[in-house]
Amino acid sequence: MTVCAVLGGQWGDEAKGKIVDYLSEKTDIVARFSGGNNAGHTVINDDGKFVFHLIPVGVLWPNVQGVIGNGVVVNPDVFLSEIEELEQKKQNVSGRIKISDRAHIVMPYHVILDNLNEISKGNDAIGTTGRGIGPAYTDKAARIGIRAADFKDMNTLLSRLENVLTYHNAIIENVHKKEPVSVNEIYEQCQSWSKKLTPFIDSVEHIVYDSIESNKNLIVEGAQGALLDLDHGTYPFVTSSHPTIGGACTGLGLLSSQIDIVLGVFKAYSTRVGGGPFVTELLNEQGELIRELAQEFGATTGRARRVGWFDSVAARYSARINGYTSLVLTRLDVLDNFDSIKVCTHYELDGEKVTDFPGNISILEKCTPIYEEIPGWTTKTAGLTDISKLPSGARKYVDRIEELIGIPIGIISTGPHRDETILVNPVL
Repeated sequence: MTVCAVLGGQWGDEAKGKIVDYLSEKTDIVARFSGGNNAGHTVINDDGKFVFHLIPVGVLWPNVQGVIGNGVVVNPDVFLSEIEELEQKKQNVSGRIKISDRAHIVMPYHVILDNLNEISKGNDAIGTTGRGIGPAYTDKAARIGIRAADFKDMNTLLSRLENVLTYHNAIIENVHKKEPVSVNEIYEQCQSWSKKLTPFIDSVEHIVYDSIESNKNLIVEGAQGALLDLDHGTYPFVTSSHPTIGGACTGLGLLSSQIDIVLGVFKAYSTRVGGGPFVTELLNEQGELIRELAQEFGATTGRARRVGWFDSVAARYSARINGYTSLVLTRLDVLDNFDSIKVCTHYELDGEKVTDFPGNISILEKCTPIYEEIPGWTTKTAGLTDISKLPSGARKYVDRIEELIGIPIGIISTGPHRDETILVNPVL
C-alpha cells in the first residue's frame, strides 16, 4: 500500500495532470482534495486530449476510482459536463467517480459575486478566474455554504438558500447596485442538480480510509501550487484553498502519517497567472519565446501566463512547507531552443543577499533575482524516455536544480504525452 501526494511546487500549471495520469496505471484510487474548476489538468493519451477541471485525471485508466474530497468546491454544471464529455469519448466511468457529501457547492450567485468583487477592486483586482471559487470558500468559512449532502434533503436546502441569499442579496443590491438573485430560480436549479448528482455523492472519507485499510494504492492529486496557498503563498495574490500537503490531509480526511510519498512538480522554468509578485519574470523577447514555444495559456481561462526563469529561492521554500520526498521536473523540452539558461540562486535587496522567500509581498516585489547562467543544449530532449540520452547540457541543468533544492529528481517530463517521460528513480 502506498499513498502518494502529487503537488504543484510553483504557481500552478506545472503539468501535474500528466504526472498523475502517468502514475495512475499502478494505483487504485486518485483523489482531488482542494480547489474547484479554477484549475485545469490536461492529459494527452492514445484516446486524445482531455482537459479536467474537477474530475481526477486517473479515471482515464479503466480500473481507477476517482474521488473528489471535502476540500474541493464543486460546480455541478462543470462536473456533469465533464462526465458527459467522458461518455462521448467512450470512456466508461460508471460507478468509478464519487463526490464527498461534505464538499461545498459553487452556486450561481458565487460566480456573480466573484465578478462583481473583481470589478469593484479596479486596479487592485487579484485576477481571479471568475468561476466563483473564492466566494464559495468564503461561504464555507462563514458556515453558510451549501454542501453536496444538502441535495439529499431538499426541504432543508430551501431554508438554507433563503438564509444565504438574504445575506448575499443585501450586498448585491446595496453595495453593487444590481438586481437580487431569485431564491426560486436557484432552488429549481438545485432540484435539477439533485437528480443528476445524487448517484455520485458518497462518504469519500470512508472510501479513502477503507482503501488504505485494504492496502490499496492511493494518489492524492493536487491542484494549483504551493505559492498560491491561502496561508503560505504570495498573499493576497493567492487562491482561497490550500494546495499544500496540509490541505491534502484536511481535504480528504487523511492522517499525515498515512502519506508515504510527496512529489513536488516543477516546470523547468516559472509561470504564473494573474497579479502578484514574480521575481524572475521575463518581460522581454525571451519570455515571449518561452510563452509561444510552450503555449503558456491557461487551460481554464485561456489567459496568457507570465513567464520567468526557474526560481530556486521559491522552490526551496515550497519544498520546506511540503516536505517533498522527490521532485518532478516538467517541460524540459521547452528549453531546447536556448543557447544559455538562467537559474535564480538567490535574491538581493538593498545590497543584501536574500536566500529565504519573503512572506511580505512589498519586500518580495523589491527583490532582484541573482542568476547563475548555464550553457544550453542543441540536441533535442523532446520525447526522450531514457536519462542516459539527455544532452550533457540538459543533464547539467537538471543536476543543478536538484542541487539547489536539495531533493532528488525522480521524474523528468519531455513532452505532453504520458509516454514522453523519463523515470530517473522509481517513485512508487
